[in-house]
Amino acid sequence: MSATSPDPGLPPGLNALSESEEAVMRAFGRILLVLPRAMNADLEAEQRMSLSEYSVLRHLSESPHRRMRMSELAQACDMSLSGMTRLAAKLETLGFVKRVKCDEDARGWNAVLTDKGLARLREAWPAHLSSVRRHIFDHLGDLDLDALAKTLNKIAGDA
Repeated sequence: MSATSPDPGLPPGLNALSESEEAVMRAFGRILLVLPRAMNADLEAEQRMSLSEYSVLRHLSESPHRRMRMSELAQACDMSLSGMTRLAAKLETLGFVKRVKCDEDARGWNAVLTDKGLARLREAWPAHLSSVRRHIFDHLGDLDLDALAKTLNKIAGDA
């Protein structure tokens, strides 16, 4: 059933979507599927690096002492802890990340970005930047980017 379909059984105060609202909702749904795939394909083709790998290296590079607790890194990258553990193990074998016990909590682990990992991130950055510009910003024209970012963050915060 389309969200625009009139339904006499809707609760009071809840209205069906307008055609324009429906179009926006469907476009958001499509972009959530298509955009990560396209950006991943670009990085894979140009850098032999997945978008998930890039995301891990980027988050670590932006963290104090280039270090994050594995559970926080998983959350930042929107991954499960087990998925992050597998990805961190791969990045560790490549020499980009090392995992060390948390000083504050002997049960926890930190991921630490190595100098080699930072160099790899810097090497991949131009390809990622080109992909971001091509798939996102080249389509936004004169849109108020500050207002767009604020609105998207509000949507994400409500989710």
